[in-house]
Amino acid sequence: MGIKEFFKKAFSDMKASAKAQHEVDKAEFEAAKAEARANFEENRGHNTYARAKADAKKHWDDAHMSPSERAAKDQEERDARISEANARTEAANARYEAAKKK
Repeated sequence: MGIKEFFKKAFSDMKASAKAQHEVDKAEFEAAKAEARANFEENRGHNTYARAKADAKKHWDDAHMSPSERAAKDQEERDARISEANARTEAANARYEAAKKK
């Protein structure tokens, strides 16, 4: 495999990954915006120092991961989201079958 083919394959893989992630990102961005609005209203004037410190530590730890640690964490999160989506699909299919039998 020449260097040209290597880079062609690498960029092709990145493009496919970006497309797949884009759909997830769009839905999660809307959810994050709604959650942020709700959190802001719920916690207006009630954010504690301990909570702010815990959030800062989490972000600090995330920022200082090695690439392999980040990849493993990302894959773990994707697997969790896939299993959650599968559970929601199964529940919806069960509701559909129950409604169809009535």
